[in-house]
Amino acid sequence: MREDRSPPVDPSAILLVKPGSLGDVVHALPVAAALHRAFPRARLAWVIDPRWEPVLAENPAVAERIPFARERYRGVTGTLRAAQWLAGLRDRRPALAIDLQGLLRSALIVRASRAAHSIGLSDAREGATAFYEQTAAVTPRQHAVDRYLSVLPLLGLEIPTRPEFPLGPGEPIERALPNDFILLHPFARGPGKSLADADIIGLCERLAPAPVVLAGIGVAPAALPGNVINLANRTTLAELIGLLRLARAVVSVDSGPMHLAAAIGARLLSIHTWSDPRRVGPYSADAWIWQGGDLRPQHLDAPLLPEQPITPRDLDAIAAWSAS
Repeated sequence: MREDRSPPVDPSAILLVKPGSLGDVVHALPVAAALHRAFPRARLAWVIDPRWEPVLAENPAVAERIPFARERYRGVTGTLRAAQWLAGLRDRRPALAIDLQGLLRSALIVRASRAAHSIGLSDAREGATAFYEQTAAVTPRQHAVDRYLSVLPLLGLEIPTRPEFPLGPGEPIERALPNDFILLHPFARGPGKSLADADIIGLCERLAPAPVVLAGIGVAPAALPGNVINLANRTTLAELIGLLRLARAVVSVDSGPMHLAAAIGARLLSIHTWSDPRRVGPYSADAWIWQGGDLRPQHLDAPLLPEQPITPRDLDAIAAWSAS
């Protein structure tokens, strides 16, 4: 760790490093909101993967988005491009840099900016903590939102009791949509998180005649029921945000779009096949959770249930929740 220096009392410029993933960017929104509320004159620049920039659109806390496309910086030529990109940060010299990514590359971004003061998380990996003046103590059991908010006390700020998730309105899609549709997002990157084709079809059949809009990035079943509008791979991220705002209810597996729905305040049920909803579930007291055959409000501090497949009875319960 670098020689300890006190953080600025009223920073004029702040660099927030959180390129991704989508869900993690959503989880970091309350930090930016709290910083803007405490330091309204500070100019906050956010280092972000260009894929997730629409999440920051029309965010009053974010004065600048600095795109960091990680895939461009792989291999020998990528290393040269990365060095040039980092060199472009040298004149920024923000009063404060906060690394919420917690990896060596994000710590190098903080160092390259020549920030007057730097803060990171205590569980940062790959030796990243050596690049920070201060680290916020976090634990593995904390939800990601609470982990990120832990940097605020180091700046003399209180952690908000109701974290803010400022999100823009999104964009409309060109296709006409039915009223009171249910949005189903069944896709996730993690192994075993996505719904199986049979579960997607079975849930949509149980929801009929209610209209279902299927959205997200993934392969939809070939034979969907007639009440389904298939928008899989056919929306931008900004359009997905608009859809989430319009939906009567959202049913989603544990994924970035699920966290978007929670941030928006959508009526949400999050399906967790094996991930721990206490750590990565929707950060909303109004959201519901399905896990291990149990359907419950998210705010109940229930133990982690064993992994088990979704049964027809589970689909009945999920459909009943969605249609209520």
